[in-house]
Amino acid sequence: MRIKKGDQVLIIKGKDKKKKGKIVRTFPASNKVLLEGLNLKKMHKRPRKEGEKGQVVEIAVPLAVASVMFVCPKCGQASRLGCLIKEQNKSRVCKKCRAEV
Repeated sequence: MRIKKGDQVLIIKGKDKKKKGKIVRTFPASNKVLLEGLNLKKMHKRPRKEGEKGQVVEIAVPLAVASVMFVCPKCGQASRLGCLIKEQNKSRVCKKCRAEV
């Protein structure tokens, strides 16, 4: 998984298709990412205390990495990421503009 926390991504599948968002957290073991304010699901909360009311809350749910594309900060286009190895350093590279990210 080449995308990291803080990257800007474009959703390419699902109900939020063509929306951009920032990655809040990654889950490498299950190949999923959590986006800020996107892929929201409604969850019904039960009242816990006496006199409290139940409510419907929207929470962000992790999304598969295959459903998002990295957005290059240099060219602004959605593209794939490649790796560039220089001596002892490994860096990520945009496949469209060849800029290091």
